[in-house]
Amino acid sequence: MREFRFELRVCAALEDREEGMVARQLGGGVHHPGNRILDVVVVEPGPSFEHRVALAATEIPPPAIDCRIGPGRARPWPPDADWHPETATRIREEAEAAGFFESERRGGRRYVRQTTRYPRDWFGAITAIENKPDLARPGTLSAQLRHDVSLRMVDQVVLATRSHVTGAHLNRLPPAVGVWRIHGDRDPTIEVIREPTKLSADEWGIEILERDRTQAAVRTVSPAAKADARLRIAERAYGKGWRPSSFPGCEHAEAWSVAGTSVPGCEWYDRIVDPGECGAACPGYCAASPPPVDAAAERARRTAWNPTARGPATSQGRLTEFSESTGQSS
Repeated sequence: MREFRFELRVCAALEDREEGMVARQLGGGVHHPGNRILDVVVVEPGPSFEHRVALAATEIPPPAIDCRIGPGRARPWPPDADWHPETATRIREEAEAAGFFESERRGGRRYVRQTTRYPRDWFGAITAIENKPDLARPGTLSAQLRHDVSLRMVDQVVLATRSHVTGAHLNRLPPAVGVWRIHGDRDPTIEVIREPTKLSADEWGIEILERDRTQAAVRTVSPAAKADARLRIAERAYGKGWRPSSFPGCEHAEAWSVAGTSVPGCEWYDRIVDPGECGAACPGYCAASPPPVDAAAERARRTAWNPTARGPATSQGRLTEFSESTGQSS
C-alpha cells in the first residue's frame, strides 16, 4: 500500500511535467515479459505522435501491427496457420475495436485489412522508473535495476524515492541509474539527485531470467527483439495509462487532487488508497457510490490522448457493416 500511494504521486508529478504518456505496472522483459514489472514508464512523443493519437484511444495489439496484413487489399485471417484460433480471434477483435482493422466475410471466410498504415515512429525515448519510497527497505532493488541496465531495452532507468539519498546508497546502484527524490504529497516535486545515463537500446542486451545467491540464468537479446518489446511497451502504455480504473464505493472515499489530477483518497485513513484493497474487511468501510470522477476525461484534459479516436472512417468499413447486418457477402 505504501508503494502504491507513492507510485500514484510519481505518476501525477510526471504527467504534470512530461509531454508523453505515463503508465505503470508494465512487463519489462523480452523473453519473459512478466519476470520483470516496471513500476512506471514514460514514453516520449516521436515524429508521428499526432498520427498515433488520431488512430486509436486503446492499445493496438502488436501481433496485428506486425502480421502480413496491410492497408491495401483485404487478406484472409488469420495470416499464420500456426496461430491458435482463439488467439487469432482475440487479436482481430481487439484491432477492430481500436479501429485499426476492418473485416468482411467472403464465402464463409474472414478477410481483414488495416484502415491505415501504422506509424512506427510515433514514440521516442522510453524511461523506466523504479519506485522505492523507503531505501531502508531495499528488497531486490539492486537486482531489478541491474536487470534493466543489462537488458538496455529502455533508454533510461531511474530510481524514485522519498528517502534521503547518501553516497552509500548511490554506490550500491548501477552507475547508469538516475536517482530522483520526491518531495511533497498533494503537490509533489522531483529533485534530481543523479541524472540517468542514456542506454544503447539499439544494441544487443543481456536479460537476466533467474538469479540466486551463486549464479544467474541469462539470455542475449537482439536489437530486433528489443525493438519488438519497445513497441509492446509503448502500445501498452498508450492504451493503459496510470490511473486506477475505478474509485472505491465507500462513503469515506474521496477524490484527492495530486499535482492537479484526481486520485483515490480515504477520509477514514487520511491517505491515498488502492481501490482493490477497499471492501468489507476494512473497519471503516461503508458501501456508497464512488466519487464522481471521470478518469478518461481527466487524462484527455492533461495529455494529448484522445478518448474518442478510432481510426479513419472508410467506405469499405461502412460496406462491411451493411453486409454483416444483412447477411450478405462483399
